[in-house]
Amino acid sequence: MLISLNWLKELVDISGLTTNELAEIITKTGIEVDGVYEPEDLPKNVVVGNVLSCEQHPNADKLSLCQVDVGEETLQIVCGAPNIRAGQKVAVAVPGAVLPGGFKIKKTKLRGEESSGMVCSLQELGVKEEDVPEAFVDGIFVFPEETEVGADAVQLLNLDDSIIELDVTPNRADALSMAGVAYETAAALDRSYELETPSYEEVKEKATDHVSVKIEDAEANPYYGAFVIKDVEVKESPLWLKNRLMAAGTRPINNVVDITNYVLLEYGQPLHAFDLDRFGSDKVVTRFAEEGEEIRTLDDKVRTLSSNHLVITNGEKAHAIAGVMGGADSEVQEDTTTILLEAAYFSPRVVREGAKDHELRSEASVRFEKGLDVNRVAQAGERACELFENYAGATILKGVAEEDHLDREEKEVRMETEQLNNRLGTDMSTDEVKDILRRLQFGYEEKKDVFDVQVPTRRFDITIFEDMLEEVARIYGYDRLPYTLPNSSQQAGGLTQAQHLKREVKTYLEGAGLSETITYSLTDKTAAEQMISPELKGEANGAIRLAMPMSEDHSHLRLSMLPELLRTHRYNTARQQQNLAYYELGKVFISEDEAHQEQPKEVVRAAGAVSGNWVSHLWQQEKKEVDFYVVKGIVEGLAERMGLTFTYVKGEVNGMHPGRTAIVHCEGETVGFMGQVHPRYQKDWDLKETYVFDLNMDLLLELYEKEETFAKIPKYPSVSRDIALVVEEEVSAGDIEATIREAGAPLIKQVKVFDVYQGEHMESGKKSLAFNLLYLDPERTLKDKEVEEAHKSILEAVASKHGASLRE
Repeated sequence: MLISLNWLKELVDISGLTTNELAEIITKTGIEVDGVYEPEDLPKNVVVGNVLSCEQHPNADKLSLCQVDVGEETLQIVCGAPNIRAGQKVAVAVPGAVLPGGFKIKKTKLRGEESSGMVCSLQELGVKEEDVPEAFVDGIFVFPEETEVGADAVQLLNLDDSIIELDVTPNRADALSMAGVAYETAAALDRSYELETPSYEEVKEKATDHVSVKIEDAEANPYYGAFVIKDVEVKESPLWLKNRLMAAGTRPINNVVDITNYVLLEYGQPLHAFDLDRFGSDKVVTRFAEEGEEIRTLDDKVRTLSSNHLVITNGEKAHAIAGVMGGADSEVQEDTTTILLEAAYFSPRVVREGAKDHELRSEASVRFEKGLDVNRVAQAGERACELFENYAGATILKGVAEEDHLDREEKEVRMETEQLNNRLGTDMSTDEVKDILRRLQFGYEEKKDVFDVQVPTRRFDITIFEDMLEEVARIYGYDRLPYTLPNSSQQAGGLTQAQHLKREVKTYLEGAGLSETITYSLTDKTAAEQMISPELKGEANGAIRLAMPMSEDHSHLRLSMLPELLRTHRYNTARQQQNLAYYELGKVFISEDEAHQEQPKEVVRAAGAVSGNWVSHLWQQEKKEVDFYVVKGIVEGLAERMGLTFTYVKGEVNGMHPGRTAIVHCEGETVGFMGQVHPRYQKDWDLKETYVFDLNMDLLLELYEKEETFAKIPKYPSVSRDIALVVEEEVSAGDIEATIREAGAPLIKQVKVFDVYQGEHMESGKKSLAFNLLYLDPERTLKDKEVEEAHKSILEAVASKHGASLRE
């Protein structure tokens, strides 16, 4: 909601306050101020000029040579605007003027003719093009004939206005009007404001002689009023009206449309004007549309209606979608002389459905959706009649044709001074509470510190004591409410072990080169059933489908984070990003109930996906692509960071490469998996070779033991030996490593595989595994004999358990 301060000044006395000070006061009362826009870079020395003559430039086809009276003198100005004519009142930047952007106006020659000044368009004076009246978008602005020559054009065009933009919460629909903001400002400043009662003359002829109203569903449309206005002259609006609309971000059209828009801004009540002659009937019937019924709306589109759309009809044909948009067949046009003016109350739910289904959310529909003041509906129509009489030369027929089912009774809320003070921690007296209610203009009856408050219908958001508590608190001043520390014993805050560990995991993964992502918890059914970790397969009873999904792409709760991570890869790969490494620490959702009636179990997991180059040093001519062992290194590093030991077993997971996938175990528990995405899946998703991991953080948190340990730096030398063992092809390096550690204990400290060989120099069905062994005793220097004995024990053990022999 854009609030014009020049308009607000006419409603409430805000003298002595700057725009920012007023904005701060409004914010303190609970309505958020989104922005304050002060007039900056205002045009200087721009006045109203009268075009005395306008002739063709002798040396240019598209230029005019004009004589313009600016009050003190007559200037010759060369103008290129296509709509300039003699007799017009226009905005003239005289020599010495400065326009927005620092553009200075000087005397000059254009195509050989002297030009002393510039006739300006609204855009050149700083008005946004979308706010400029359509008639003046491609040319200069023309003032009304009665405008005084030589007057300050900046003031006349309201360019010196300040704007406050409000972010109105759904419960404060009353602040979606200038009247509502005026009541709010008056209460905050303890000044007076009262919405004026419209005044106009009615003729003896009655509106009900020309039209009748019938409502078929009183719940959807509790009130419909039809005013009949004759002898309307459709023309331009007066300048003040155009200025107020433009300040509110609304483009002026003509006086009929502008008056209905103006009343919407002033009262917060949408109105609609039909051309009564084109309406085609003396009946107004509001009903729900028939399934498949069509209407051509004001935007010249044919829209198909359904049975949940409320329409305004002439008894047969629909002429408007209630609260959303009027029909083109009864649109007010230049030759319109008789208007049927609609002032109605429509159900917020019905308007919301119509606006959403037809994607026609407007200023009017927003106000219907949030709710209206039931006592202002007909009054807004009367205000429009007053303006039509004054600015369209209209004749107003007596009364209004209406059907009325509105409840206009004011709500009553009881509150006690003691109860207020207990809730707020204040020490307000009963007189202070009375004063606050006076400022709010709420009626009340008070007896022994108990208030029965009559809430005005404009504040339909107030229904219970807590609502009144908020009203008293915000006018009293939130900044004046006392604050104290709790009296109970205090404990220093800190992270739980789980929180600390999650941060450690994030720190490690980011240090390893992965970037954090946050993906959707909702996915489609196909993705929800892929890449599910083996330890979850037994628990999960299928992916949980939402009762009312927004779309099929986000219809199921995820059982794995990897499909959405891979979607992120696909998105970035399609945008020429080649080397990608992402991780996510999030939740998956397991249903322990086959019928999916119970709340799902949430499991925290850490997942990652990497592709492209892992190492790239072009100067050293070194480049390494991501492979299985890069991901395995990341996972092993995480295990080391957590003080855990992982083991890896070849396995299969849906969506993963059958020969390059390992199941991860820790202390006998399956904690996740890692490996390459299945080539078919990579092809379907336009991915390069991509490797992933997925670990159960809940299980790892249970297995984690926070025990600080320290290892002395060894003072004694170590002994390193390399061995190459020939084994059967199916024997895993991990099994041999475990045997080596067991047989070489306690002297063996480190075992690393550094080579695997299969080829022409190796017997078929065999492979060579090369290990580096590190022997060390932290308390003394090892003797050669001790090392030899341990080495011999290792060779005997691997030969016995795995049939391994030293490679010659």
